[in-house]
Amino acid sequence: MSLLTKQRWNSSRAREARLAWSLISPTALIVFGLIIFPAIFSIWVSFHDVGLNNLNDVFNAPFVGFENYVKVFNDFAFKFQFGQSWGAAVTSVVYSLASTTLTIIVGLIASLLLNRPFRGRGLARAIFLFPYVAPIVSIAFVWKWILDPRPSGVLNDILLRLGLIDAPQAYLATRGLALVLVILIQAWRYFPFAMLMILARLQAIDNTLYEAAEVDGANAIQKFIHITLAELRYVLGAIFLLRLMWTFNKFDDIYLLTGGGFGTRVLPVLTYQFSFQMFDFGRGAATAMILLTILMAFMVVYIALVMRKVEE
Repeated sequence: MSLLTKQRWNSSRAREARLAWSLISPTALIVFGLIIFPAIFSIWVSFHDVGLNNLNDVFNAPFVGFENYVKVFNDFAFKFQFGQSWGAAVTSVVYSLASTTLTIIVGLIASLLLNRPFRGRGLARAIFLFPYVAPIVSIAFVWKWILDPRPSGVLNDILLRLGLIDAPQAYLATRGLALVLVILIQAWRYFPFAMLMILARLQAIDNTLYEAAEVDGANAIQKFIHITLAELRYVLGAIFLLRLMWTFNKFDDIYLLTGGGFGTRVLPVLTYQFSFQMFDFGRGAATAMILLTILMAFMVVYIALVMRKVEE
């Protein structure tokens, strides 16, 4: 090693660089092992015929090109078609848009209520956060108990006692109703996230805007539309796109409630069914890549519309 090379190796900048690499290398290895490699491997699997017969020699699986993608698009469980029986693609769109919109509406109402001073406001905020912080498994079992199709189910028991129904109803096993209930439960579970984001922005609005509007003779509705909503538009847009992406990628909520049956099969559930029920891992990986493409489109919209506004 030459003298110049030795001096560069022992310089303070070189020592700082080695220290930096040694500090980030464990995290980099974990990210590569848990995120980057599985993502690349899923892309590879989506172009190969991988099943139980060749899992022990997966890297020698036959290359099939876009055949797995063609199978997914031609499968009745995926189809982009409205009608009596929706495919997973249409169900995912309806489920994501409806639950995200309802989440924001409920979160906006809750934030407006909690923004007003009243006795016990801190306790009310803590209670409102319960659906968001509670484990999804416990929440799913509680809702399944409430909507249990047997007479002992909470909702069936109440309605039978009131004489509103003559026989127990299977709410989560009724096509159409099951999807509506899953959307309502999703909105109930995640509205606290929207509430917190909106509440933080509400508390930052200058109160002099409302005072000036009141002097000009504006009523409550006009102040809400022209001041409150105007100040919240970027926050509402960010929440909508974030929740839309997260909801579109959600698996556990629907699977724990309905297993993806009775018209509630979405793309993440279809990916699971292709991979771990039909053991067609190539088709499951292709479905996951289609889901990833849609999520990347949402991300591009989020960056273009929301992040650009934040920078401005």
